[in-house]
Amino acid sequence: MIVGLGNPGAEYEWSRHNLGFMLIDKLAAESGLGRFRRECHSLVGRVELEGCAVKLVKPQTYMNLSGEAVACVVAKHSVPDESLIVISDDLALPFGKIRIRARGSAGGHNGLKSIIGSLGTNEFTRLRIGIQPEHPIGDPKRFVLDTFPGASRPEVERILERSAEALHTILRDGVLKAMTEYNSNE
Repeated sequence: MIVGLGNPGAEYEWSRHNLGFMLIDKLAAESGLGRFRRECHSLVGRVELEGCAVKLVKPQTYMNLSGEAVACVVAKHSVPDESLIVISDDLALPFGKIRIRARGSAGGHNGLKSIIGSLGTNEFTRLRIGIQPEHPIGDPKRFVLDTFPGASRPEVERILERSAEALHTILRDGVLKAMTEYNSNE
């Protein structure tokens, strides 16, 4: 199961906090997924990636309550912790950098904190995509909810492409290989 974190609604569509949703949408489009179905306060679709049946999930509970939706889908489909991958933005990583981890803390991310709290474990893979700008920011909450400037959208598309490749590597070759390949390019 691959879960992309974000906030529902057109006003958040291109926000920095919605990189998880954007990546799920990219995977869905590339896999020919016609539409998502509503389940457990989430949008869920089934696709095949790298020969694996994969559920793509976009929680519709808003970021800070993502854990409730994820826990419901995980329980409903009996997904083991090691088969869960969560995609999120990361304000602590420079813009465009990818960091893959097999487990770990929430790192200050409220969506990850909610998932860890609801599942009672941090033993799941996460793919974080950096959104930190080169300049200081005054209001982090506003920054993550702001949309990407139009001029940076081609770069965002390239970052999503590279992130999709990283997910394919995780599924095909495992987390450790993906970590070696994608974390070292920071």
